[in-house]
Amino acid sequence: MEDFLLKLSIMLVPGLMAITFHEVSHGYIANSFGDNTARNLGRLTLNPIKHLDIIGTLMVFVIGIGWAKPVPVNFNNLRNPKRDMIWVAAAGPITNMLLASVSAMLLRLIVSLGSTLNNDLQFSIFLEPITLMLAFSVYINLVLAIFNLVPIPPLDGGRVMVGLLPYRQSVAYAGIERYGMIAILLVVIFFPSILSYVIAPPLYLGLNLLIGPNVMGFLVHSTSLHRLGIFPF
Repeated sequence: MEDFLLKLSIMLVPGLMAITFHEVSHGYIANSFGDNTARNLGRLTLNPIKHLDIIGTLMVFVIGIGWAKPVPVNFNNLRNPKRDMIWVAAAGPITNMLLASVSAMLLRLIVSLGSTLNNDLQFSIFLEPITLMLAFSVYINLVLAIFNLVPIPPLDGGRVMVGLLPYRQSVAYAGIERYGMIAILLVVIFFPSILSYVIAPPLYLGLNLLIGPNVMGFLVHSTSLHRLGIFPF
């Protein structure tokens, strides 16, 4: 129970930030391109309660990936719907990649600071929780970016494909959306190994590029990363 509460305290803030910033970025870009639906509904806010989906949030802590309530976008209101759809959809994954990069830079700084301390107790009490929160922030933002770039509507990657394809193929591809969400939920909940097979290779490539093998080794050998299961994949 103690480990669960510690894990929850480490994952909660980075997880909520990743999901909230992802959704707000969609609404912000849509608003910039002429659709004020999200703004009118009060969804251009960093208050995570406005964006929470209970099941999606629980999934973050259970299987390491989750979702929020989608920010409503009326693509017909966009100045150039087919082109602007690409930027609205891509905004979420791009935001997550930026958050992962910032978290990785801070993580490297904290680990570098920790390595200069001779007193392990100091690191354990003051720096280890921050280190693990930053590590999970890198992880969850990369997971959300990669997962959402899978080219299946209604995921962001699917919406980008709809915007890129010629009109006839675009209409046909957009028709997948009515079945896409059901298929995705079935895979996430009942066949997570398939999800892991798709996400794990680019995820660990991203972790190695952003964090680096030295910091990754420090996390594995000098923190509670594995014991708490901070990286579920």
